[in-house]
Amino acid sequence: MNIVSTASDLSQDFKTGYLTLSSPRSMFVSQLIGTAMGCIISPCVFWLFFKAFKDLGTPGSQYPAPYATVYRNMAILGVDGFSSLPKNCLYLCYGFFGAAILINLIKDALGKKWARFIPNPMAMAIPFYIGPYFAIDMCVGSLILFIWEKIYKAKADAFGPAVASGLICGDGIWTLPSAILALVGVKPPICMKFLSRGTNAKVDAFLGS
Repeated sequence: MNIVSTASDLSQDFKTGYLTLSSPRSMFVSQLIGTAMGCIISPCVFWLFFKAFKDLGTPGSQYPAPYATVYRNMAILGVDGFSSLPKNCLYLCYGFFGAAILINLIKDALGKKWARFIPNPMAMAIPFYIGPYFAIDMCVGSLILFIWEKIYKAKADAFGPAVASGLICGDGIWTLPSAILALVGVKPPICMKFLSRGTNAKVDAFLGS
């Protein structure tokens, strides 16, 4: 399974290499080196996360393994059908789907001059899928791209998408520093959490008592 996944990733990377004028031979060698490095780095990173976060992978924790939850829910949906979805879930899906199409149509109709002021629905949806900490990666990455364009615009235009894809997929801008800070016992001064209306009412009642 892992070999097939790696081969599939490489076949997709060849398209990126074609767009960035990269050598296929260099990409293949880089894939071999990266796979070998992953055999060493991945266990070390997992050990770091395991030591830093005692509730790693637990639903409701800081790192609840969202992909596992997504695939589990997809399996339940495939077996039980739409009846397994929460109430009004489909209506929300229809509404956001229509809103995304409408925003994209407006973005395409306005042209480049004004379209850059309209947010991308895909970028807005990613934090809901992956997690709110992803916004830090996007903010830092946008700052890097902004400085890069000021220094060398041609290279930024050519390699910006490839570098951004690596940073987003690797998710290493904030996740690893966060794990290191947690490992040494540094806690954030403010903790924010969004609760459901019922849970929030219970919290307010508890605090009021």
